Amino acid sequence: MGSDEKLLDCLIVGGGPAGLTAALYLARLRRNFVLIDSGAQRAAWIPKSHNIPVFASGISGPDLLARQRDTLAQYGVAPTIGTVSGLRRQPDRFVAVTEGEGGSRQISARYVLLATGGVDIEPDLPDLPNAIQRGLVRYCPICDGYESRDRRIAVIGYGDRGLGEAIFIARTYSRDVTLLTLGQPLEKPLRRQGELDALGVKVVEAPVERLDLEGDRIAALHAGGKELHFDVLYSALGLKYRSDLALSLDAEHDPSGGLIVDGHCQTSVKGLYAAGDIVRGLDQIVVAMGHAAMAAIHIHNRCELPTEDEPDGA
Repeated sequence: MGSDEKLLDCLIVGGGPAGLTAALYLARLRRNFVLIDSGAQRAAWIPKSHNIPVFASGISGPDLLARQRDTLAQYGVAPTIGTVSGLRRQPDRFVAVTEGEGGSRQISARYVLLATGGVDIEPDLPDLPNAIQRGLVRYCPICDGYESRDRRIAVIGYGDRGLGEAIFIARTYSRDVTLLTLGQPLEKPLRRQGELDALGVKVVEAPVERLDLEGDRIAALHAGGKELHFDVLYSALGLKYRSDLALSLDAEHDPSGGLIVDGHCQTSVKGLYAAGDIVRGLDQIVVAMGHAAMAAIHIHNRCELPTEDEPDGA
């Protein structure tokens, strides 16, 4: 295993909107850092987002990421393609094991910023793997629900999350909303039955038996002996957080694996920061960028001070 002997100011793990924003800040703050990117950004699945300021006509996830990388290139910074397979903490640094084309290497850094995000849980639809990644099912009504207003909308989900998203969409964007539980029975009596009734939300608990596809859209779903037609489908099945590196260091987290951070986006492990979807809270690109900015500035300021294990450290 090779080793990069130089001690970095910061190691950024993840090349999505959060990681690339942190890299921009640290580059402009003239810090010595490396960004490791596995190339599996959740943002790359976005067909078009309309709630990122300054992009009046919307912007696709791949286009946004490309623009961010182009901006970094102006500062001589490029992501290093690879993954971080292990992370351990020493008194004055973190040591990461990275895997890439050149094999395994070790990187040492005083601070680490995790921007590894999460992976959407794909709905179990017949003969249709990766429906979210392919854009056949959407996952962010806040990003593009306005463009789907007053249309026929289905929400795939169950439990409190599914009920909550169906009610949110019906209250905000459309009065033609159906909750599809894909065969998962809802607990009766429903605690939010009154809201569902008031908003006219329909519930289909039968499993989806068959799909009709037309080009790049799901034209019809067959469930419970009925043919169902929708203009837009959203998934409310949640995320699987890529927080294993932080959890290996016993960072505080919620039951789903979302990391709990302070006002500087520092985890309960001193010197370990997190930004973006991996943080418990609202999964939005502009929020992720805000996390990254706060973390990067705090890291920059801390670089001028001793570490917590050095004399006079905090």
